[in-house]
Amino acid sequence: MHTAERVTLARLPSGVPVETTVHRYGGGRPGPTVYVQAAQHGREINGTEALRRLHDRLDGEALAGTLVAVPVADPLTFDRVSYTTPESLDSVNPNMNRVWPGDPDGTLHERMAARLWEYAGDADAIVDLHTGSPEMLTHAVYLRGDERSRELAEAFGTELLLAEAAGEDADAEWAQRDFGGKLRVAATREGIPSITPELAHNKQLVEPAIETGVRGLLNVLRHLGMLPGEPEVPPARTIARNHLGRVTAADSGLFVPGDGAELGREVEAGDRLGRVYDPTTYETLQAVEVDRDGILYSVAREATVTVGRTLVGVAEPLE
Repeated sequence: MHTAERVTLARLPSGVPVETTVHRYGGGRPGPTVYVQAAQHGREINGTEALRRLHDRLDGEALAGTLVAVPVADPLTFDRVSYTTPESLDSVNPNMNRVWPGDPDGTLHERMAARLWEYAGDADAIVDLHTGSPEMLTHAVYLRGDERSRELAEAFGTELLLAEAAGEDADAEWAQRDFGGKLRVAATREGIPSITPELAHNKQLVEPAIETGVRGLLNVLRHLGMLPGEPEVPPARTIARNHLGRVTAADSGLFVPGDGAELGREVEAGDRLGRVYDPTTYETLQAVEVDRDGILYSVAREATVTVGRTLVGVAEPLE
């Protein structure tokens, strides 16, 4: 059984409602409830397309339990093909993924999150679909130390899993960027196993990313016994720490990646992966070196960088 409910998340100053659609599948046989959403950041659209294709796959399926799916979690950023809202709409919380579980009396994004939390908060598991960029390895993130979330991430089926440290165990950047307000973190702390798959590629619909999303969602449903069969997972996977202290630009200029800046390769502390130089004087401003051993999972490919921009990201493998 499938139903689609049009839901008002908040209202704009003009009185125009901010609406989205909540799909519900199954419910005919007992089983868990899974909440899945996409496009919390509006330029991250491959998860939205994955949910559309999952919708076609589930037609006529005897689903045990209930799947609740929201293909566009943040219509404000979706319409603007953006990561955050303009200051005029929410100057306090421009990023919706920093305010969960929301506040029905709060800012625009807090109210939107609170409305969706009415569905997510009742779930037995949560999948928050995101996309990184063309320069990032596909991976799934879970809160380090939560075994049920780890099992959910393993079932989703990416080769790279990132275990994100939280609270006192995390880098200072974790608190500075309000990561405690991520849907995945807030839900895990409420006892709901949750993961954030990063499917890679923004703004464009890319087949490998979409296929990974559909396969991963089917894997989760199989893992939870909502569909028959076993998850289709890779023969080997790497679990690594989500390293937030990435190598950033020490000055503004042009970033030229080196030959060794290949996604997925193992790097060692001190490896040089490129340089930032002044385009007017040709002076090298920064030799880009990694500060730890690990797996290179992101590389900036847009050459013009400003100070503080992430140039490369390294994930530290865990035992």
